[in-house]
Amino acid sequence: MRKLQGSSSLFETEMEAARRLASRLRVVPMMLVFSNATVSSSSSSCNTETPPSNTKLSSFSSASSETAFLSKTLKSELPHIVQAGDPVLHEPAREVDHSEINSDKIQKIIDGMILVMRNAPGISLSAQKIGIPLRIIVLEEPKENLYNYTEEVNKIIDRRPFDLLVILNPKLKIKSNKTFLFFEGCLSVHGFQAVVERYLDVEVEGFDRYGEPIKINASGWHARILQHECDHLDGTLYVDKMVPRTFRSWENINMSIARAVGVSNLAAELKTGAAFDSKY
Repeated sequence: MRKLQGSSSLFETEMEAARRLASRLRVVPMMLVFSNATVSSSSSSCNTETPPSNTKLSSFSSASSETAFLSKTLKSELPHIVQAGDPVLHEPAREVDHSEINSDKIQKIIDGMILVMRNAPGISLSAQKIGIPLRIIVLEEPKENLYNYTEEVNKIIDRRPFDLLVILNPKLKIKSNKTFLFFEGCLSVHGFQAVVERYLDVEVEGFDRYGEPIKINASGWHARILQHECDHLDGTLYVDKMVPRTFRSWENINMSIARAVGVSNLAAELKTGAAFDSKY
């Protein structure tokens, strides 16, 4: 999952309307609008990064893709992040045999995934994003990331920092029927974001990088990240679940959803009690 681009400014009237409406909707409309947002001008911006020329992995088996990854790692090269359309992103990944977890091969893949995630920069990564169809995810939310948004927004989306997590063969369980809407980006759908509905509370069981069983109970933002990456392992991208008319490029992230879907006054509409989830 990509670290979201943009500032934390919000249209106050729309936020206030959303708060009033939240208690009346099954879907909790978290941040509905980015206003006065900016796009990062770093090297990870879609304006400066060109699509990799060697991301076609349709003929790769799991073994050959792992070999290619390890070859690059030995040469101190980070592999390209494959982009939407590559078959490896649209097919289920295979489980890692427990006897393999502590092997040099799997440990090097994990180390490489962490480097790729941090270099992107991103806050989570599945092995499929680097062309390896194995059920491995890594995620990390450093404290400094929280400064991308205001304290108010972080509180609304229940966003808190957490240390590096490595999970092999994760199994996700929904713990609550409550859901919420928020923008998501993805390293494999470079340059775009969209609103996705996610469950508020989940539990994930699996193995850590040393083969020990782990169980994670997560809520809010943390739960969203886990759902995003576990979807990847089943061959599902966030664009398969997005609210279609909220899909936009980073350059247009400053446009409110109201403008994007042709609603002249979203705040006024929300105040009348119009259902956000049924319209969008």
